[in-house]
Amino acid sequence: MKKVAFITGASRGIGRETALALARAGYDVAISARTMEEGETHAHAIAHADGSPLAGSLASTASAIRALGREVFAVRMDLLDEQSVRSAAAQVLEYFGRVDVLVNNAIYQGKDLNLPFMSLGHETLQRVFQGYVMAPVALTQAFLPTMLGQGGATIINVTSGAGESDPPVAAGKGGWGYAYGAGKAAVSRLSGVLVAEFGDQGIRAFTINPGVVTTEALRATIGDKGVIALRNGSAPPEIPAAVIRWLATTPEAARFQRRTIQAQSFALEQGIVSDWRVAAAEQS
Repeated sequence: MKKVAFITGASRGIGRETALALARAGYDVAISARTMEEGETHAHAIAHADGSPLAGSLASTASAIRALGREVFAVRMDLLDEQSVRSAAAQVLEYFGRVDVLVNNAIYQGKDLNLPFMSLGHETLQRVFQGYVMAPVALTQAFLPTMLGQGGATIINVTSGAGESDPPVAAGKGGWGYAYGAGKAAVSRLSGVLVAEFGDQGIRAFTINPGVVTTEALRATIGDKGVIALRNGSAPPEIPAAVIRWLATTPEAARFQRRTIQAQSFALEQGIVSDWRVAAAEQS
């Protein structure tokens, strides 16, 4: 029987690399994001300094998946639109009939996400609540009945250090703001609840913190010089993608539930990847 993975935010970055990693592992793949075709623009999206949109689209990810010989279904989904979220889930189930792995990776990334506390407005907090709390919950609730009926599944929620600890400095000086930290804190609590309520029915759930990842969005935010400065403390998106694949496909991974997995150190400790930092140092 074919296995199906659904990855949100798969037009670029960690989501794209996760979709490819799971396709290589033998999964047919459903992918979602707002950007279906290259060059589209959207409200609250990160862009280059000149205002041009970042490279990446569901169409390009889907093409790469097909090149690996796997079936793919791409669906446009906007986290800030609950009807869009529920519709995407329904379309995936209609197309594939099952979901064996759900990766809640997509996030809201508006410019207001890390505003200082006294600058936070109601609209920002509403968007964060919809994108970080309601959307992952709605997706998971939509798939759980089918997952339970098929005998189990794996759910992987992508969090951040901002949801686990206090910022080192104030927002605006390099730290994160309350909105982002609160949103990711909510994500960090989801997997443990799912394991407690559904673990005895075949549901495995994991929380993963990718750490600093050199995605297109990071490059657009801090520039290539900033990425070079971070090189020894960052990883390419293939690293968290490899960890997600390992969690989804390795039976003994179950013992790493009920904790936050620090993807970069975990990848090395478990021998999932070779040390990418050595190659980066040699290129510098």
